[in-house]
Amino acid sequence: MPWFKACLLLLLTSPVWAVDGYVIGGGIEADNADGVGAAGLLDIGLSEATRLSLLFGKNDIELPRGIHLNTSYGALGVDHFFEPVGVNVEVAYWGDSDIFDSVDLRGSLYWRNDVVSVSGDLEYRDFEFDIFRNDLLPGQDIRFHAKGIGFSSRIKLNDRFNLNFRGMDYNYNVNLRLDENRRIVELLSISRLSLINSLVSYRVSAGLGINLGKSSLSLNVANWKGEVDGSTTYSSTVRFLTPLGRSHDIEFGLGVDDSDEYGSVTFFSVFLYFYGG
Repeated sequence: MPWFKACLLLLLTSPVWAVDGYVIGGGIEADNADGVGAAGLLDIGLSEATRLSLLFGKNDIELPRGIHLNTSYGALGVDHFFEPVGVNVEVAYWGDSDIFDSVDLRGSLYWRNDVVSVSGDLEYRDFEFDIFRNDLLPGQDIRFHAKGIGFSSRIKLNDRFNLNFRGMDYNYNVNLRLDENRRIVELLSISRLSLINSLVSYRVSAGLGINLGKSSLSLNVANWKGEVDGSTTYSSTVRFLTPLGRSHDIEFGLGVDDSDEYGSVTFFSVFLYFYGG
């Protein structure tokens, strides 16, 4: 999951959300591996039961051998709550069309009340890898796909604390862990924003949300395993959301990734949210 989608999930579970209003947000993230990302979101409550969301983002990374990587993300989703059951569907694009990208279809069926929510999640990812057409490698296109199945939940312990859990396991139709794919790892693994982090065997996370009145604090830990190189990454993040005025908030995020492939990376993010309706 892209980092700015995680920000949106945090926002939508916070006490400031109004189901019949809208949220406009935007922010940046940077890490000490010279990776920079910017993202924006628009979330509209079409009714008390239906919500439309649009997310978009851009990453910029300098890779070895003088290669410059620009990746884009865009997603359009619709959520409808029948009370107590709801459905969420989403279509998304992620990657660099000149190198490696994917078109993703996601669906969730969830149940929730005032205390607990549980969700079953499905995902289909269609990948295309265009091996560089230059002096490094001959031109070649590789197409493959992955199917993911997962589970997520959120538990409200009391008026101040809540827990959330999420996990997704992926099955690929090709074997990506081959020696000839080592060149892919070298070119795409340098930052947590790198494209290789989109190719995972599994991804799990757990978080603690703390309601501080008008502000909120989120502590999150995550773990994922790369499908190409088998590397494991552990991530810890803290996010703090607080009002700047009656209709807008600011959120700060700070975290550390510890990866077998690209080592330890520290990242920082700042997001602004505006509310209406």
